[in-house]
Amino acid sequence: MIYLDHNATTPVDERVTRVMDPFFRSAFGNPSSSYQEGQEARQSLENARAKAAKALGAKPEEVIFTSGGSESNNWVIRSLAGSRSGKGHIITTAIEHPSITNPCLYYLDKGVDTTFAGVDSLGVIRVEEIEKAIRPDTFLISVMHANNETGVIQPIAEISKIAKKAGILFHSDAAQTLGKIPVDVNAMGVDFLSVAGHKVYAPKGIGLLYIREGVELEPLILGGGQEMGRRAGTENVAMAMGLGMACEYFTGDMTRHTERLSRLTALLLELLSEKIPGLVLNGHSDQRLPNCLSVSFPGVTGADLLAAVPEVRASTGAACHDRQSAISHVLSAMGVPAEQARGTVRLSLGVHTNQTEIEKAAKLIAIAYEKMTRP
Repeated sequence: MIYLDHNATTPVDERVTRVMDPFFRSAFGNPSSSYQEGQEARQSLENARAKAAKALGAKPEEVIFTSGGSESNNWVIRSLAGSRSGKGHIITTAIEHPSITNPCLYYLDKGVDTTFAGVDSLGVIRVEEIEKAIRPDTFLISVMHANNETGVIQPIAEISKIAKKAGILFHSDAAQTLGKIPVDVNAMGVDFLSVAGHKVYAPKGIGLLYIREGVELEPLILGGGQEMGRRAGTENVAMAMGLGMACEYFTGDMTRHTERLSRLTALLLELLSEKIPGLVLNGHSDQRLPNCLSVSFPGVTGADLLAAVPEVRASTGAACHDRQSAISHVLSAMGVPAEQARGTVRLSLGVHTNQTEIEKAAKLIAIAYEKMTRP
């Protein structure tokens, strides 16, 4: 098995598992308890928070642990939109993850307008559309840091300046970027930022939301006052430790990983292009994540091609849509022709992917493609 679907999820790193293990066994205290075991759990939780905050260039008190990226994204939109009694305006983009798009559509039915700004043919947000869409009642702009299907990196700092000039809160979904490219909340200029643990070699079911100091956001869950009163419920110390350590490991050594991933991704594209005439790269050739390729194979569907290469684990698009036959909304927004979109496969590498796997995957895909297109 050659795993090339790291944008869908990453395996939990062994070092992360080792850090988590004691909290399932001996270090089981409740962080809200006053005795030794509880206070030890509290200290571990805060250590994890500090590590995650450092990876983002944030303060520990600005980091709230959540169940993942979708919860973090929903929290921002549902809290801000829900407090406006069916009034106001959100600006987002046509290529966002469903955990942004669907809450916006939910509140659209309740009277909160949403503008979905477009992208160019390379998958880059049209910044001028965002600026033109601003209204007196616009209260939030939400733009993903990098797209989960094409890997195209968006001009977040530029959009932040527009939001700040207009006095509008700014959110970015960074689920795909932490550990791959620099994620600094101050350089990006965001008020909110979402992270998903399972995209950065931590477990599924853990994530975080960065909330800039001084910015008000209604609590997600009311109860015992955990997570600084913003998300009640006994904290999952084991999972938080896993995310904290993953943030430390994979941002601390990011440059080495990035250089290696860029080289292997370029090699994969080169090998496929040599063997498959007419192969098309979707999205910007340079302004992209170092591990991601969205490529279209002429004359076949991506789903049929992947079915013919069971040894290679990959997706036709975002994992949450991969079992659907509909054309990707991201490729549609980019103006990719329907036939090209149907032939698309997303190949995303990870820190443990090696050159032998890349060479073998390219060979297997090329052989399967040749058989499928043979007259």
